Amino acid sequence: MKHYSLLCLFLCFPLVVFAAPKSGLDVSHFDHSVRFQDDLFMAANGGWQRAATIPDDKSSWGIDEELNEQSLERVRELSSRAMLDNRNDVDAQRLSDFYASYMDEATVEKLGMGPLEPELTEIAALQSIQAVVGKFGKLQQIGVQSPLVFSVVSDAKDSVHYALYISQSGLGMPNRDYYLDKDVRFTHARKAYLEYLTRLFELDGQVDSVKRAQAILDLETRLAKVQWTEARNRDDKATYNKLNRQRLAQLAKGFPWAKLLSEAGVKYNVNTMVLQQPSYAKALAKILTSTPVEVWRDYLTAHLLDAFAQALPDSFVKASYAFHEQELSGLKAQVPRWKRAVQAINDNLGEAAGRLYVAKYFPPESKARMDALVKNLMIVYARSIDQLSWMSPPTRVRAHEKLDNYGIKIGYPGKWRDYSTLVVKADDLVGNLKRGAAFEYRRNIGRIGAEVDRTEWSMTPQTVNAYYDPQMNEIVFPAAILQPPYFDPDADDAANYGATGATIGHEISHGFDDQGSLYDKFGNMNNWWKPADHTAFTKLTSRLVSQYKHYQPIPGRHVNGLLTLGENIADVSGLQIAFKAYQLALNGQSAPVMDGFTGNQRFFISYAQSWNTKRREEWALQLLATDPHSPEKFRTNGAAENCDGFHDSFATQPGDGMYKAPEARIRIW
Repeated sequence: MKHYSLLCLFLCFPLVVFAAPKSGLDVSHFDHSVRFQDDLFMAANGGWQRAATIPDDKSSWGIDEELNEQSLERVRELSSRAMLDNRNDVDAQRLSDFYASYMDEATVEKLGMGPLEPELTEIAALQSIQAVVGKFGKLQQIGVQSPLVFSVVSDAKDSVHYALYISQSGLGMPNRDYYLDKDVRFTHARKAYLEYLTRLFELDGQVDSVKRAQAILDLETRLAKVQWTEARNRDDKATYNKLNRQRLAQLAKGFPWAKLLSEAGVKYNVNTMVLQQPSYAKALAKILTSTPVEVWRDYLTAHLLDAFAQALPDSFVKASYAFHEQELSGLKAQVPRWKRAVQAINDNLGEAAGRLYVAKYFPPESKARMDALVKNLMIVYARSIDQLSWMSPPTRVRAHEKLDNYGIKIGYPGKWRDYSTLVVKADDLVGNLKRGAAFEYRRNIGRIGAEVDRTEWSMTPQTVNAYYDPQMNEIVFPAAILQPPYFDPDADDAANYGATGATIGHEISHGFDDQGSLYDKFGNMNNWWKPADHTAFTKLTSRLVSQYKHYQPIPGRHVNGLLTLGENIADVSGLQIAFKAYQLALNGQSAPVMDGFTGNQRFFISYAQSWNTKRREEWALQLLATDPHSPEKFRTNGAAENCDGFHDSFATQPGDGMYKAPEARIRIW
């Protein structure tokens, strides 16, 4: 899944003629001391990188964040005015009440920890490991982490039906690296986490807070040691382990699976599950019984308080901010309450807000145009398949079949989610969050074994993002990302192809990356490659692993070439295919020279400027440990140095910073 994706191409459309098209470049962002041949990203963005200031309540700043801010503002207005503008809309009432409950700080302070008393009392009464595991299942229904988490998605080998997936979870820090890595920055994070846990217990009125906090950190460190790495979790074959209840019980002996499943609301007759990390489950069974019940009680208490800290009195909010935002993300100021309120609405009533968003900000004609534009880019991919030197004719036939079977979703769902059973109260923030989480949880758990609903979306229309889903074999582009500055209808084609054509190409290519290529045209994990093709593809992509692992975004920390492989494949592929599409769109004509650059040069400069982002080091560190995307500078330069068009456009020579010999370039598409 790609973090920044988009949009459009004009391949088979008559070009819209503007009186004075603009180049689409922001030359004020340039660093004129850097040559494009040496560092495309910094030449295009270095001036902005030096001058830009990250807002205090942000971990990063750039185009993506600007659009996110716009989306938040729009949803805020829609939610706060919902009942004024939509008097007979019951979902509008829910939005209005949810927003009001979050913004009513006086009531939140008055209620204190009262809304969590039922859960805190139940946790305090736990006397056995069996009861502890039952609480894992029950608390999961309201969004509280435990060592195992359930999800319901289409079965990787039976894409027609939903399956229950069981995965490792339960860490209070981003991933295992934060517990095990000896880097001083991770050591500092562990110290901050210990202080945070201590503070939560103090606010809960507990004695021996430091001792309790240390016991939790020790427990989670033991869990981290047996958890799979981020890179290993990308292996879809290794994480697909389908078994029944009997086999599950045999695999992790002593673990009370029946108790976990029943308390999690999983029906008894669900007898087929996918266990993603079997070795972790085995190890967890031993950790479970070797850890005192009182430590598990404290563990669950801490995770409950952490999950709802932002909805509790200000002392909890400040403690959560100090750890999650300041320490882990580098923020200098708390995110304003209204933004947190809007994010909670997006999480719990996302499609209710999205329906209003689309009605106001995404007219039907925009959706129709985007549908056609994306379909035209698919034509270019089909042509490219026929020209691949590393793919044999039989596999090309199967590749065409898969591409022809792609689902394409643009703007918003054709069927909106039904929230009629979700109760929202204007004076019950914690209750709203509990009920919102439980509503979504029950909706998912209730469809285990049912037929997959292919009309459903995994993102809301107001989300600034896009994705490819291999098990649905579909690409999805929400309304919020289909707008300037990613796509500017007043800009010359070169800018739009570079900034947005490459990113929509990125999403399409995910169906053929190291993970997506495991799935056939129906979304089933099924090998459709000839062995020689798979060998050739792996040989190509292993070179990308070697290329990217040498990049060092922050001192002492390199890009994980294995973790980022799928996204790097998509970046390289998306850029190469978009450049081909731009040449086709020119129809043999010469592009105008604008701002002193040819059309081809502006294509690559626009591509670089579309990735212009500045990050705080704390956030950059977290992303290096957890994110399958490479940092923006290396997404730009890493893809461009493999593209013949870039080298031809800027006449690179041996000795240039971005020169790569023709025989060394990685050409996937």
